[in-house]
Amino acid sequence: MIQSIVHYGIHFLLPLAIALIFFKSHWKFAFFVMICGMLIDLDHLLATPIFDPNRCSINFHPLHTYYALCAYLLMLFFKKTRLLGIGLVIHIIADTVDCLMM
Repeated sequence: MIQSIVHYGIHFLLPLAIALIFFKSHWKFAFFVMICGMLIDLDHLLATPIFDPNRCSINFHPLHTYYALCAYLLMLFFKKTRLLGIGLVIHIIADTVDCLMM
């Protein structure tokens, strides 16, 4: 229960806080783009079983690898990709915390 609250809190509340603090004039757009970072979970469809509550996503799913994280971190340096990069990095942070709490 606590693990889910922390996991989804990071997924949703951290992007909201970042949007409200750093992107005040267009926080709704910023929040939406960062939440789109959740789409990397589509790579879970490649796994068997698709959902395993005891599996750590980090370095298991293709879009959750350290190589992918390097690409997400690079996105932070470019204005056009920064918001999506923030969302993707937050996603990886949430999944990492989830793995640590297992």
